[in-house]
Amino acid sequence: MALKCLLLANQLHFMKLKIKSKAPEFKLSDQDGKSHSLKDYKDKWVLLYFYPKDDTPGCTKEACMIRDNLPDFKKLKITVLGISADSVKSHKKFRDKYGLPFTLLADEKKGVIKKYGVWAKKKFMGKEYMGIMRTSFLIAPGGKIFKIYENVKPEIHAEEVIRDFKNIK
Repeated sequence: MALKCLLLANQLHFMKLKIKSKAPEFKLSDQDGKSHSLKDYKDKWVLLYFYPKDDTPGCTKEACMIRDNLPDFKKLKITVLGISADSVKSHKKFRDKYGLPFTLLADEKKGVIKKYGVWAKKKFMGKEYMGIMRTSFLIAPGGKIFKIYENVKPEIHAEEVIRDFKNIK
């Protein structure tokens, strides 16, 4: 019986999130060591974007595209939060190197990454490994998931989110 409950709890923990479901709460440190939780943004639109690794080609492209489109995000009153399993120190270096004017959150233990269901089996050059799936969640004021972006394309993601958001307003 205990094993059955444990298996069920494990399945629930990794269930795929859905649109209109409550976004899982979290508390993580940013690139400066300051703590952030989702409830800090309860009255705002939030783009919560998960990315594999600081200072890698795709992740840098995605972050720089968000940076370059940040005036539009601000005009639309969307707060941008990036999350990866990198350390606070790594985030600071990445943010400073590329002049990223938004918050990067460190989830070294991968708790939030797993809660959001973006820790999964990946393939690269014929090898399988566990990693972060490039996924974003547009969270509405009140904390419900409004839109989920899976298999994000770094070059167009920022513009895609802005376009979609303008279409709902």
